[in-house]
Amino acid sequence: MSFDLLESVRNLFSGNVISQAASKLGESEEGIQKAISAVVPTVLTGLLHKTESSGDAGGLLNMVKGAASEASPSSIGAALQGGAGGLLTKGAGFLKTLFGDKAAGITSMISSYAGIKESSADTLLQATAPATLGTVGQYAMQNNLNAGGFASFLNSQKDKIVGAIPGGLNLAGLLGLGGLGELGSKLGSMASGLGHTVGNAATSTVNTVKQAGGGGGKWIWSLLLILVAIILLWYLMRGCGGNKGGETVVDSVTTNQLADSAGTATPMAAPEVARESIQVTLPDGTVLNAYKGGIEDQLVTFLKDNSKAAGKDVWFDFDNLNFKTGSAELTEESMQQVSNIGAILKAFPKTKIKIGGYTDKTGDAAANKKLSQERADAVVTALKKLNTNAAQLEGAEGYGSEFAKAAADAPDAERKKDRHISISVREK
Repeated sequence: MSFDLLESVRNLFSGNVISQAASKLGESEEGIQKAISAVVPTVLTGLLHKTESSGDAGGLLNMVKGAASEASPSSIGAALQGGAGGLLTKGAGFLKTLFGDKAAGITSMISSYAGIKESSADTLLQATAPATLGTVGQYAMQNNLNAGGFASFLNSQKDKIVGAIPGGLNLAGLLGLGGLGELGSKLGSMASGLGHTVGNAATSTVNTVKQAGGGGGKWIWSLLLILVAIILLWYLMRGCGGNKGGETVVDSVTTNQLADSAGTATPMAAPEVARESIQVTLPDGTVLNAYKGGIEDQLVTFLKDNSKAAGKDVWFDFDNLNFKTGSAELTEESMQQVSNIGAILKAFPKTKIKIGGYTDKTGDAAANKKLSQERADAVVTALKKLNTNAAQLEGAEGYGSEFAKAAADAPDAERKKDRHISISVREK
């Protein structure tokens, strides 16, 4: 099933979000619902137009990735409750980036169309922009999109986004277009051009080698090695969509399950994670973008299954959680999965969890244990910052290399399985 960006964003606006917005802004729920129906495609259209007009697909890709952790109903609610600070300020910045000095005109159009106050329309735009763009960012990270893949993805969603713009909005005129049908005319060629950057570099290197003649010096062999590396990189980018921003990390988490130090336990078996994007629907209507077989998929399935009991022997591994090298600082991309766990806990309010941190046997055991504790603590802290109910978090414990199976001198592919952060479901 192909990914539907517009529908994924719309799913964030549950009845509770609409009611909360109406109450907070002093508007009718009908007015808020109508405004949202215009706000969501308007923000996405702004992203389409900005990507095409600026030509900076890479910069805008980084922008939406930075908002990935905001793609949840709880973030929208927090923005509505946050007054003029925090997420509203972030949303205002996004709108300024997309629409420039035309942002005020967008607000007026939404207000007039939905029959709500301009101040209400302004708050709605600022509150929903991070979640809307964050949904794009989540998809981009899950599918490892590079700038070309990002432009291609937007182009694939263009028709449905533009088709959702209400007829009463003159968005094309405000953006300086003859019609919304003009959008996307450059995205396809932009994606192709960005995608062939590496290929062009390889061609250039080949020409350089040819021009060098038949001297056969060592430097020619160096050029040939560079060429091989470029071709390999090009192949990987075509297959995987590029990297996630080039940040070096040491802990790409696996699905290997380890026991709690509190007692002997039989770890839960976990299927190999297939990197197939899916949507996980929670009992409160929240829809999460996740991976098939990933922690969200496994955890929600477990929590919905009344035949499965919680306990200290029940563990699930994060599969998209990374830290900056040698530190306890979560990468920006990791906040997507942390946010998903926060949403799951909110949807299952009786659930209580504990976070465990593990390392391999490389290095000093005491230092490893300290680092694993700091990393487990960092995940708990991140969950608390998402307004997760503290009563559902039963702390964090770093086990270091205590349960590591691979020897310190084993290949990294084996030691990698011992480096992970896990969730133990203590109550459900």
